[in-house]
Amino acid sequence: MSATGSTDGLLLFDKPAGITSHDVVLQIRRRLGRQLKVGHAGTLDPFATGLLILLVGRATRSQSLVMALPKRYEVTARFGAVSSTGDPEGEITVTGRIPQGELTLPTGVLRQRPPAYSAVKVGGRRAYALARAGVSFELAEREVTVHRFQETRRAGDERDFVIECSSGTYVRSLIADLGDAYCTALRRTRIGDFDVQDADPERLLPLEQALRQLAPNL
Repeated sequence: MSATGSTDGLLLFDKPAGITSHDVVLQIRRRLGRQLKVGHAGTLDPFATGLLILLVGRATRSQSLVMALPKRYEVTARFGAVSSTGDPEGEITVTGRIPQGELTLPTGVLRQRPPAYSAVKVGGRRAYALARAGVSFELAEREVTVHRFQETRRAGDERDFVIECSSGTYVRSLIADLGDAYCTALRRTRIGDFDVQDADPERLLPLEQALRQLAPNL
């Protein structure tokens, strides 16, 4: 792992599509040894890819600090259709309503309601589990901050965006609020000062170094 042999620190992992964040934790735990604490700081949906920060050993105590860091995403949205989950895994309904021209992309402090298919807990259960079970519920709105919301590509019924936002922001909801649209691809490229280009599951960032990197964001 690290040059000093320490097993306390952060692992930067580039998660592929098709597996859960918990799957990644189990994979790393098996490799490092089941007696070692391993957690993650911020879930990525199974269809999403990109930077997942894994906390190893004593670094698990810094979970709340890492989770509070701002995030950057690259998103592909399909317009003219809606998804029950806001992503390709839901029930897709084609509406054919495709916007023309420039869109109003909200930035600043926003009020946002997390999607029903999210990891938010409701009475001790995950919202997505209740939604799949057909339970009716409503999640409370929360304040989030969108620092950047920029369109980068347009082709047919698809548009690409770069979104920089505060912790707790649901990108699926941002896209759905643009009209009849849902995320077809979502990639997290940055968390605070940690970049997906530096991801290497074989290299442990020592805890002391990680804390120094976190310091400017505290």
